[in-house]
Amino acid sequence: MAKTKYYFNSQTLKYEKVKLSWGVRILKGLGFLSTALVFSFVIIAFAYTFLDSPKEKQLKREIGALNLQYNILKGRLKQMDIVMGDLQQRDDNIYRVIFEAEPIPLDVRKAGFGGINRYKNLENYTSSNLMVETTKKLDVISKEMYIQSKSYDELAKTVASKGKMMASIPAVQPIDSRKLRGSISGFGYRMHPIYKIRKMHEGLDFAAPIGTPIYATGDGVVIAAGGERGYGNRIMISHGYGYVTKYAHMSKFKARKGQRVHRGDVIGYVGNTGASTGPHCHYEVIKNGKQINPINFFFNDLSPSEYMTMLEVASRENQSLD
Repeated sequence: MAKTKYYFNSQTLKYEKVKLSWGVRILKGLGFLSTALVFSFVIIAFAYTFLDSPKEKQLKREIGALNLQYNILKGRLKQMDIVMGDLQQRDDNIYRVIFEAEPIPLDVRKAGFGGINRYKNLENYTSSNLMVETTKKLDVISKEMYIQSKSYDELAKTVASKGKMMASIPAVQPIDSRKLRGSISGFGYRMHPIYKIRKMHEGLDFAAPIGTPIYATGDGVVIAAGGERGYGNRIMISHGYGYVTKYAHMSKFKARKGQRVHRGDVIGYVGNTGASTGPHCHYEVIKNGKQINPINFFFNDLSPSEYMTMLEVASRENQSLD
């Protein structure tokens, strides 16, 4: 209930009730409403700016989770890109060289996407840059995978027409995996076990007990069977097509010079002759007079998981055995 207001009338010398006109009453009412609206606007603006509703909090949590997933996906795509680069490198510089096929031009492998903006629907969002970048990377990898798949189809047709060549190229391990003992010393610079310096190791060392069979890794003709300084008892096989393989530190031979051998034939046995610090087979692949990494030639002998394990072990920069 509104309070009654009075004023002192100096003429009548009495207190009389204040009577407001309708215009004044309306103005006061409008002033009160204006003040209320201003305060309401300030309170609402503060609440919307600094306070989140339960629904907004949930949406922010979902956006944070999505950004986290996008970043995880981005990391996985980066790993896939590294693997794809390795496949492309092997395809152009190993497999296509082996099978005498022309490498795929870089402008074909790395060609972009023409035409309209493919990512327009991902723009104007808070995380637009992250979404567009991730989608672009996925598109690029998808295209590279398609081109690589077509390349392998082409190589498969080439291989089918070169049966004799496939039988001759060294394509298996010289030692049965089940007979291996200890680690494998890979191709590249390794610590020399005698001189204790980093020295180029031009093959793979397979540690195995003395007397373990050593197998020819491809069809060919034995061009050397005897002693060689540093290598001890060693056999060399010419496979044609520019390929020669060497098997060193044998305890004894089973093949002789001039003998034709086939992939999988026993040509000798593991020993510890020459500059060797333990029983093993030192194995080299030579292409056109130059030693190349034998790890790239086990495609006929190992499953993908076994090959990845072999690759990881052989890449460690440990001490060689010779």
